Amino acid sequence: MSQHDPHKLIHKIFADGGEAGRLLQAMDWSSSPLGEPGTWPAELRSSVSIMLRTPHAMHLCWGPDLITLYNDSYVAILGGKHPSAFGKPFCEIWPDAWDKLKPLTEVALSGKAQRFVDLPVHLHGQGEQERWFSFSWTPLRDDAFAVQGFVCEAAETTDKMLALRAAQQERESFTAADTALRALNADLEEQVISKTRARGHTWQITPNLLAVMRPDEHFEEVNPAWTAALGWSEAEMKAVPYTSFVHPDDLNASADAYELVRQGDPVLRFENRYRCRDGSYKWLSWVAVPEGDRYYCTVRDITTEKNAEAERDQLWALSEDMLARADYGGGMSAVNPAWTKVLGYTQHQLLTNPYADIIHPDDVGATVAALTSMGETGRPTRFENRILALNGEWKPIGWTVSPEPDGVNFVAVGRDLADIKARERELLQAQEALRQAQKMEAVGQLTGGIAHDFNNLLAGISGSLEQLTKRIAQGRFDTVEKYVAMAQGSARRAATLTQRLLAFSRRQTLDPRPIDANRLVLGLEELVRRTVGPSVQVQVRRADGLWPINVDASQLENSLLNLCINARDAMLPQGGRLVIETCNHKFDEREARERDLAAGEYISVCVTDSGTGMTPEIAARAFDPFFTTKPLGQGTGLGLSMIYGFVRQSGGQVRIDSEPGKGTTMCLYFPAYVGDEPLLDVDTQGDFVAPGGGEVVLVIDDEAIIRMVIVEVLEESGYTVLEAEDGPSGLKILQSGQRIDLLVTDVGLPGGMNGRQVADAARVARPGLKVLFITGYAENAAVGNGYLEAGMEVLTKPFEMTALANKVGDILDS
Repeated sequence: MSQHDPHKLIHKIFADGGEAGRLLQAMDWSSSPLGEPGTWPAELRSSVSIMLRTPHAMHLCWGPDLITLYNDSYVAILGGKHPSAFGKPFCEIWPDAWDKLKPLTEVALSGKAQRFVDLPVHLHGQGEQERWFSFSWTPLRDDAFAVQGFVCEAAETTDKMLALRAAQQERESFTAADTALRALNADLEEQVISKTRARGHTWQITPNLLAVMRPDEHFEEVNPAWTAALGWSEAEMKAVPYTSFVHPDDLNASADAYELVRQGDPVLRFENRYRCRDGSYKWLSWVAVPEGDRYYCTVRDITTEKNAEAERDQLWALSEDMLARADYGGGMSAVNPAWTKVLGYTQHQLLTNPYADIIHPDDVGATVAALTSMGETGRPTRFENRILALNGEWKPIGWTVSPEPDGVNFVAVGRDLADIKARERELLQAQEALRQAQKMEAVGQLTGGIAHDFNNLLAGISGSLEQLTKRIAQGRFDTVEKYVAMAQGSARRAATLTQRLLAFSRRQTLDPRPIDANRLVLGLEELVRRTVGPSVQVQVRRADGLWPINVDASQLENSLLNLCINARDAMLPQGGRLVIETCNHKFDEREARERDLAAGEYISVCVTDSGTGMTPEIAARAFDPFFTTKPLGQGTGLGLSMIYGFVRQSGGQVRIDSEPGKGTTMCLYFPAYVGDEPLLDVDTQGDFVAPGGGEVVLVIDDEAIIRMVIVEVLEESGYTVLEAEDGPSGLKILQSGQRIDLLVTDVGLPGGMNGRQVADAARVARPGLKVLFITGYAENAAVGNGYLEAGMEVLTKPFEMTALANKVGDILDS
């Protein structure tokens, strides 16, 4: 953009920059050492953009001549130098202060951040006035990380310093007047002491230790607070030199302070330790003022403060966490020894280099954002980043930072998270290993159950066929039908078992359509009554205005019938009451979360029995594959697994409410359907096969036996049948001029094209071509994830030939 439209780039950099931004945008940059903004390095562009938008007074300098740019808030500091100062070298803007500023710029250009508080600057060009400033300088680097300048955040503190100076002068005047008054009234030593004692009852009741000392290092007077603090009586204090009470390690410093006051200078806040009568020591803070040959002292017991300070120092020294005091300009003023232990740097290295230099480049943005937010809100904050150790390792550190009241500094506590992160990784690995072990255990249980059931079914099929072959060879045809029926029965049971396995794994091919669950329940009611028998009282409660749902109707029928059979078995032998109930629900976030659903509208179909109920342990395993409480041979343990997989695959959820001895309620929740598609007629189809009328059907299936049987059944039903063994050969027929009324295709086909791809390609040349997909596995993605276009249907293998013929007739008649 800088090459093709420099004006847009300039506008982008200086937009929303106030008066300064407008002036900068209007400047002629062709003669400036900085050049056109379109040629500026990225760091300069971003720094100028940020500077113009910040409310703080800021300026930046860039390049060998330190060309200076600034924002609106900095204008007040410049005074009459604005606006001519725009784009001028820094030394030309502040020539009268250059002797102080030049060394600071050299430090900044060496790459070190700096912070100055209340720095006095004498400006000859502005009325010979002295002004004070607080400011921080942060180096700016180009794309090659070379220092090219610095950015300064400044605040003038002249008013504050003048106020402090006036207050100091007032205090000095007051002190001088007080000294003169003392001199006038201190004719005699006794009068001074009397006057001191005469200051109300202060001498007697103040908690501060008051004393008058002589040049011979003895106390002349002490108030009662000494006895309360140290235990010594007034006579004991006055009987010996003060050095008798001073801690040996403090004698030299105490002697220096005493000599200072003896020479006529006051001593302010001098600290030493005094021995108590019980042998312990207390810290005292002294203020001593000489007057004549006597020294008047006010002493404060600071033992508690010193102990707290010592504890802080000990915490600072011994803490395993990294403690620091830092400023927003990028420097640190104090670090504890833990920094060296964790990162390897010396204290000098840490305090003389910007902390940004050791933050991972990918974490700098988040770190700056966290510190900026803390500075704006005044609230502590937490964040994590990676810090470079001396050995080149990036250490993960968790930080807690808290701002100080001055608005300049903050306190930081950093904890090395390397061990924690390592333990988290180990825990994740252990959890993954546990999940893998549980998965393999479940697979073992699943394959064991499958092998057991399929071996039984295969034994039934192979045994029946073997006996059938033997009887035919012997010419005995009277028992042929029995063995055929036995083989067909085992085959149907095998088909049911595979469907349940696919349902459990949520991989079965569903045909969801909008349906009225009330109508489906009504159609099942008579079948349920016949199935559960006369000992079970069946009640159906259908909700008024029940919302439609989008599900596979046959799978819902199977699920409800399975639940009713389980309910009947739970009430054997005495019978009981079975209730089928539908209801609308609108779940908010909390209610939906309790049911492991998304918030929204749902309908429920619940089956309640008055049977034996389940313990919490059994209820927790009810959906596990091959888990059953029925006697051996009376259940596969896949019924509830199949129901659970079907409902979850339909976007719903299953919930069990059961208590031993009080019965069980199984509720199926489905999302309410919102759409314009008409509801499916869920009436049961009969076994009657409508004859065809010569329509042309193309059958594509790579299994020759299956293709042969389908072709025979459809030809016997009156259809003209074409056949192909793979996708490309079938598509070739579809793209010919041959009449084709219906395409029947397997989904999984060889030759590089699956059934859905063949159908989509065929509909390009034959829009509206009717399609019946047949599939033996869960190629749901291939048929459109259960969402078929108009004129498309699906039938799952294995299927009865009668069902195939009826399906073909229904599609062609629609």
